[in-house]
Amino acid sequence: MNEACRAPYTMTNSHSDAQALADTLRAKRLPPVADWHPERCSSIDIRIARDGSWHHEGTPIKRKSLYRLFSTVLRRDDDDEYYLVTPAEKLRIRVDDAPFHAVSMEVSGTGTGQQLIFTTNCDDRVSCDAGHPLRVDIDAASGEPSPYVLVRDRLEALIARPVFYQIVDLADTRNEQLGIWSGGCYFTLGSIRD
Repeated sequence: MNEACRAPYTMTNSHSDAQALADTLRAKRLPPVADWHPERCSSIDIRIARDGSWHHEGTPIKRKSLYRLFSTVLRRDDDDEYYLVTPAEKLRIRVDDAPFHAVSMEVSGTGTGQQLIFTTNCDDRVSCDAGHPLRVDIDAASGEPSPYVLVRDRLEALIARPVFYQIVDLADTRNEQLGIWSGGCYFTLGSIRD
C-alpha cells in the first residue's frame, strides 16, 4: 500500500468543491473519477458496513444525501482498496464487503427477454446485463450465498436477501444449475444439487 495513504485525514467542508460536485450530480452525470490521478493520498476513518451503511469515526452517517455524494466519487483501484477521489486528493476508506447494497429490484419482460433493474441504497439504478453481471459467491464454511451485481467500474452491490429471494423465485434450471435471464444473458445462481 502506498505509504502516503496511511496518514489519517480529517473531514473538512469545502463549499466550492461540494457545490461543484452537487452541480454535477444534478446534471445526472457522475464525476470522472477514473481520470483523476491526484498526488495527495491519505486515509479517512470512513467505513462502509456489509449492510451498506456508511460510518465516520464509528458513527453512522444518517444523511443519505451525504453518503450518496461520497458514493459518486468512490473508486476501487488496482490495489483492491477503495478511495474517495477528487482532482486534488484521494482518501482510502474501508469497505467490509461491497460498497453498495441492492435494496430493490424491478422486473420487465419474461424468459430470455427478461430485464432485472436493481436500485442501490445510494439510488443508483443498474440494469443487469453483460456489462453489469450478476454473480453469487458461496461461503465455504456456512454454504450461504452472497449475490452481487456490478454497479460500475469494479464497484459492486451486495444484493439484499429479500431481493435475492425474488431472483430465486424467478429462476429456472439449465444443466443442473439454477439461473436467471437478464439483458439477454443467463446468470448462474448455483447448483440445484447443493
